[in-house]
Amino acid sequence: MTDIGTILKEARKEKGLTLDDLQQTTKIQKRYLIAIEDGDFAALPGKFYVRAFIKQYAETVGIDPEELLVKLDENNAPKPKEETEATTRTEAVKREEEEKTMSPILAGLIRYLPTIIIVVIVVAILGTIYIFAWGDRDRNSSTQIADNSQSVSVSSESSAKSSSSKEKSSSSESSSSTSKKESSSTKAKKESKKATKQKITNTSAAGSAFVYDLENAPATNKIEMSVSDGATAWNAVSANGVQVWQGTLSADNATQTIKIPENTTTITLNLGNSKATSIKINGKKFDFLKENETLTVRTITLNVAQTTAQ
Repeated sequence: MTDIGTILKEARKEKGLTLDDLQQTTKIQKRYLIAIEDGDFAALPGKFYVRAFIKQYAETVGIDPEELLVKLDENNAPKPKEETEATTRTEAVKREEEEKTMSPILAGLIRYLPTIIIVVIVVAILGTIYIFAWGDRDRNSSTQIADNSQSVSVSSESSAKSSSSKEKSSSSESSSSTSKKESSSTKAKKESKKATKQKITNTSAAGSAFVYDLENAPATNKIEMSVSDGATAWNAVSANGVQVWQGTLSADNATQTIKIPENTTTITLNLGNSKATSIKINGKKFDFLKENETLTVRTITLNVAQTTAQ
């Protein structure tokens, strides 16, 4: 596949363009442009983007993209059956030679490895069942002891009721007053929490990179991603610089939900097809397209500010 990359690279040089110039024009990340020129198509997000990026690259440097796409399809065509069978036979011969050079003990272990694995799994399952059964027996014993203790306690309370009815009456009035105060306090806290709503504010935009402040966020945030019908989009999500999910979404995938680790301060979203991607943060729609809706590839950084405890 290096022929395609070489053709594109030579055409770019003839145009007098650098990789940075090409990145600015096509909005394709520089690392993907380098991978295309090196023929390392596995480094791209997926087959859809391989074709899309090659086409966009070719059009920018003045090459007919259809010729390159035909060449790409030819390179990806399945090998003839005879070549595949020859490869299989070669691998079988190689395995036989390796087995001959192995010691008898090692060869025996390899031969019976599947059986050993099955035995280990069965033992693990039986052990787990035994542990749970033993735990249930202990819990049943504890429940019986607790029931007996409760019966003794109820009997003692019944005898004490006749001598302390007046004390309970006054205590009831005091508890009722305290309960009303606590109810008012709880209601005030709930109303205060309802008044504090999640807020997302754009703070900067540079090319395809955007930064937002996520205010009044919970300790654990939830990102929901989906794409419009007929579209495909590669996306990735990172928390505090560590990738927690990446994949290609389509209409068949429905909605992808990503739970962000607790107390994360920075969330990064890499979108391969932002025009077709919809995002919800903690159940609230995130309207990121209002900042330059023409972009396809974009990087979004969310600086998280959590709700202060009341």
